[in-house]
Amino acid sequence: MATDHGDVTANYKGAFDGSLDFGAHPVLLLVDVCRAYIDPESPLYAGVEDSAASMRRVLAAARATGIPVVWTRVEYEPGGANGGYFYQKVPALKAFEAGNPLGDWVDGLEPQPGELVVTKQYPSAFVGTDLADTLHSQGIDTVIITGWSTSGCIRATGVDTVSMGFIPIVIRDAVGDRHPGPHEANLFDLQAKYAEVVSEEAVLDYLAQRRTA
Repeated sequence: MATDHGDVTANYKGAFDGSLDFGAHPVLLLVDVCRAYIDPESPLYAGVEDSAASMRRVLAAARATGIPVVWTRVEYEPGGANGGYFYQKVPALKAFEAGNPLGDWVDGLEPQPGELVVTKQYPSAFVGTDLADTLHSQGIDTVIITGWSTSGCIRATGVDTVSMGFIPIVIRDAVGDRHPGPHEANLFDLQAKYAEVVSEEAVLDYLAQRRTA
């Protein structure tokens, strides 16, 4: 017989209701912003076009402010030889084999010269990459996280961001998933335990204050 734990917010109160502030040295991280999630013919299509529009606005503000911008992309060897069990578990990851146009950047969301691009094979931006060392060497203390998908690479990256010694800031408007259930559940859990989940407006205000400071 299932136990009734009552309202989830009340259940978490006193255990998982802390908060983090923005740090002094942020980076904007755009996770796997590729056509696979917005092309209706893709097996990974998620209908996340609204979050792409939010990312464009945040990206423009970050560039205007002059904070570092980092991108991640997924790419596998043909057949997924470098994808391990993750590739085996999720057949749709074939969309990210080298040369597949579904792995291309989304229009208006492309790296500029000088912006770091991290190629990964697993959900977290930090697993199998040197991203943590690179950010620590630059004195970064805050990672502003955008991209796709909320229940996959965003959640994994958010958890690893705090585990690697950075403040994770997830922009609610600038992440997305293929179904609202996993999207909202993972944002709730990230906010409760690992990150600050904030609005696009809050991040734009934070960046504007940095420009005028």
